[in-house]
Amino acid sequence: MANDVLVVAEHLAGKLTDTTFELLGKAVQLAGASGGQAVALLLGAPELAGELGAADLVITCDHPALAHFTAEAYEAAVAAVLAERQPRLVLLSTTTAGLDLAGSLSVAWDAPLVSYVVGLDADGDTVVATAQIYGGKMLAEVAVESVRTICAVTAGSFPAAAGRRDNPAAAVEAFAGPPSLDAVRSTFVELVEPDAGDVDITAADLLVSVGRGIGSRDNLELVEELAGALGAPLAASRPVTDLGWLPKTRQVGKSGLKVKPRAYLAFGISGAPEHLEGMSGAELIIACNTDARAPIFDVAHYGTTLDLFDLVPELSQQVGA
Repeated sequence: MANDVLVVAEHLAGKLTDTTFELLGKAVQLAGASGGQAVALLLGAPELAGELGAADLVITCDHPALAHFTAEAYEAAVAAVLAERQPRLVLLSTTTAGLDLAGSLSVAWDAPLVSYVVGLDADGDTVVATAQIYGGKMLAEVAVESVRTICAVTAGSFPAAAGRRDNPAAAVEAFAGPPSLDAVRSTFVELVEPDAGDVDITAADLLVSVGRGIGSRDNLELVEELAGALGAPLAASRPVTDLGWLPKTRQVGKSGLKVKPRAYLAFGISGAPEHLEGMSGAELIIACNTDARAPIFDVAHYGTTLDLFDLVPELSQQVGA
């Protein structure tokens, strides 16, 4: 217990979220380094426990108040588990639910909170958390030496594959939950899902993305032709969608959508931290920007400083040939 790393699992519409597996993979690594266990806490959906087979232990808590997320019920249940097990480190994601819980649990459990974490590494008996500050413009390293600490991790910071392991025989322990669950005042009413728009860029294996370097709305047609030839959706950085040249459903980044395609082609995108947060998990990143010092090249696997207005028509011609 003292060296355990506990992950608060999230699920929606009967499915565990990718962020749960991202956190679980990192928990396995950190717990192994400290001699503890990777523990997954699953509230309200015990039937999903077998999908958390990467964990050493899955704790389930099944109660009508936990069938859907409400901050009041989840905080009561998680706080009760933490009080009993006293893990060294608790990992949540910076989703709506995770952010709702992180601050209140920090107070209820009397534990320090490190938010917007993008890196976690073991250094002997110390865990070092790398966190974004000033909207992602700077990174701060925090030595997690407390006997108990909560980290709210930015989604997409770790690979989800490391935490995916179905194991129907995984160790599962049922937790009754605190009596306060019988008297929660918050009630789930309805899940209203936003319109996905004309295309779901998060499901694409290949994305062509354009940034401020496109210059004007009229020039979008140039990149749209390449995207069409490749059979890929056209995405964009925030300046393009802020100007209304493409809908917000095409925006990649911290204030847009997080994407993990097999290949991401970036044209005229400088690579602001907010944008990199949304696409740096792509398997292959190819960037085109005339500024050789553009931050996009820090994450790109391949890059060129050719003018996009010279490169894109040539690529379209080659693809269509």
